[in-house]
Amino acid sequence: MWFIAALLVLLAALSFGLGLPAYAMYVLLGIMIVSRWLARHWVQNLTALRECNRYSADIGDTVAVVLTLRNKSWLPVAWALVEDLLPLRALNYQPPSLQVQGRRTQLTMVGSRGRHTLLYQLKCNRRGYHQVGPLVVETGDLFGLHRRYRVLTTPHFLLVYPQVVPLEGFELASRRPIGEVRITHRLYEDPTRIAGVRRYEAGDPLNRIHWRATARTGQFHSKIYEPSCIVGATVVLDFHQAAFDPHQEPYRSELAVTAAASLANAVYEMDQQIGLVTNGRDAADRIRQEGWDYDIRSRKAARQAAAMRESSDRLQPLVVPTRRGPEQLLRILETLARVELTDGLSFAQLLDETASRLPRDATVVALLAAPSIETAVALGGLRQHGFAVTAIINVYDDLEFERTSAQLAAEGVEARHLKSVEALPNLCRQYVLR
Repeated sequence: MWFIAALLVLLAALSFGLGLPAYAMYVLLGIMIVSRWLARHWVQNLTALRECNRYSADIGDTVAVVLTLRNKSWLPVAWALVEDLLPLRALNYQPPSLQVQGRRTQLTMVGSRGRHTLLYQLKCNRRGYHQVGPLVVETGDLFGLHRRYRVLTTPHFLLVYPQVVPLEGFELASRRPIGEVRITHRLYEDPTRIAGVRRYEAGDPLNRIHWRATARTGQFHSKIYEPSCIVGATVVLDFHQAAFDPHQEPYRSELAVTAAASLANAVYEMDQQIGLVTNGRDAADRIRQEGWDYDIRSRKAARQAAAMRESSDRLQPLVVPTRRGPEQLLRILETLARVELTDGLSFAQLLDETASRLPRDATVVALLAAPSIETAVALGGLRQHGFAVTAIINVYDDLEFERTSAQLAAEGVEARHLKSVEALPNLCRQYVLR
């Protein structure tokens, strides 16, 4: 715009033979051309490197971020505004998920073949899969006529694990949400639990023969084993956005994740199988789908690119198969760290989608925020199909818990009250409020 206006004034001055205005326009056009070239030269010769001292952390940890800005040109950069972007969601609440200590935005000058270092720290107050960066630089000429923006680094991603609360004790009874619950039909036989002795039948293996009874009677006898028990649990977490009151966020959703992580840790420490199913969306999967736009023309566009979509119609549940093993707990904690609220599958649809993949030899522990009649019917259907089902209702109000637990009790499903994180350690000692 300025360039066109200067050309028009120059043409008018030349037409009317005005020497001084023509000379002034020559000088102005020269300054504009040099300024444009300098702005482009400066921004193209700036490079940056981000270094983080860790890529995974626990709640309460502090992560150091070091940014090094370099000028590859012999010409010094008169000014550069550097900003390491963070998603708005990571800074929204009080306290924020990532609390910035130091300055991640700075106006600086970079000398010839020089460098500038920017240092700040991130305190992890809440679990999540947080995007750190990209680093955006803005520079331009001394007159402010031309400005250039450029993305200098790709984003880094910080995984903050959810809080794990030790649970106090587990009663060996069907009321508890996890542990062994005797089943009425025989799935497997437990060789450590002998129920009796019968006559030997063709095909019985040698390790089944009861040698004492055989020696006493003179005829081969085989052991009869008790059926196996329901061992371990599959945690089914409802992370549908409509189930959580916006006025209680992010407390209730974070409490649900903490409860799921604590239950998984307790079952794992008992050397039982554990799994996870949820209708939330995976932050890593979202990032892969959305990708990253490197062609950013303004600082506002860079901030929008660093933010994530608020809505999601994800119809594929997140499933960590119910298994034993040293890596099982880590997989579940990583999934819980990345899970985000979604408006895709409802809880009833989630059960309908994953019921065929739920093992019958593990208790189904449903973590619910606002159980509906459809949810109660779906859990009742699981119970009728032979699953051991227990519900944990994540609400603060006692009357709300009594109302929702009554709906579940009508379907034969036990319920426990998760009121706050302080009540979580005694969760497995609570009895059902009927």
